[in-house]
Amino acid sequence: MTYLVTENCIRCKYTDCVAVCPVDCFYVGETMLVINPDECIDCGVCEPECPADAIKADTEPGTAAWKTFNAKYAALWPNISEKAEPAEDAAVWDGRDGKLLEVFGDADPAVA
Repeated sequence: MTYLVTENCIRCKYTDCVAVCPVDCFYVGETMLVINPDECIDCGVCEPECPADAIKADTEPGTAAWKTFNAKYAALWPNISEKAEPAEDAAVWDGRDGKLLEVFGDADPAVA
């Protein structure tokens, strides 16, 4: 099992999860964070820390494509190991539907 960052992180980028991760498996892009599934030790401490409820276990339904998405972008984006400020307009984007399509141009996280 591993934990994954899902759609609600897009344009929020809260980093409370990064601050508690014991293995620094988070990576940061311009609009969101991802978890490297190969580095995650499945401790789960990040999940309750996410104010946007964007972190899910890969055993939850509908997360298979997010595992591919997280692995893809973890290989491209730089590692983040310290808490940073969220996106300026995070409160506007938090909980908004359709963020993946709007920001990445695809409704399927596996191909974004």
